[in-house]
Amino acid sequence: MSSIARGIITASRSAARIARPAHAGPVVRRVVAGPSTYSRRRYATTSGEASTIDPSLTRALDLLESGTRALEDGDLAQAAKLYRESVESKETSEGWHNLGNCEYHLQNKVQAVEAWGKSIELQPSPDAHTNLASAYALDNPPKPALAIKHLTAALDLSPEDPEIAFNLAAILESTGQLEPALTLYKKAQSGGIDRAAQNVRNVSAKIIGERAKQAQAQEDQK
Repeated sequence: MSSIARGIITASRSAARIARPAHAGPVVRRVVAGPSTYSRRRYATTSGEASTIDPSLTRALDLLESGTRALEDGDLAQAAKLYRESVESKETSEGWHNLGNCEYHLQNKVQAVEAWGKSIELQPSPDAHTNLASAYALDNPPKPALAIKHLTAALDLSPEDPEIAFNLAAILESTGQLEPALTLYKKAQSGGIDRAAQNVRNVSAKIIGERAKQAQAQEDQK
């Protein structure tokens, strides 16, 4: 496993939420590693009157809820089927997001990436961008430029999220971008990611070492 992939996995402590219609019961929180099993955001549904006007939305929300129940029962394939039917009835960001998560865990990575992309087109979210970044970091070979692109977008949407900062720092460090990595590790540490303290020390030492080499090289050229 590449250093990029290890950085993403070990950094991930995100608690994900099931995407449910706003009228549903309590949101269940789960700890995950890598792309989350559920969308963290609630579904921002319209009023009951709007759902009556648009029966396709009502059906999509019902299928979304059924897919979530299938996930809770451990039936990933059935959940994927229901989420797919949901977005076929009416495209929603949450429907595509959760379908992407199911496809990823079913080892259908191409379909997962496509679904997360459609989720972002409808409503950009840090969750979908983070999942795309994880998929690209875990790809064979890894695609760090795309992972950085999506983690940067995720951090723009959720600038105070220390886990996103840590994951972005890990990939930046792996690609030799030490100064911005150090800044983000410090941000992650101040946000409560305890393991970031060691990364701050390690990257600081690397930067000092590089500066010493540069200074020596300049002296040698005189």
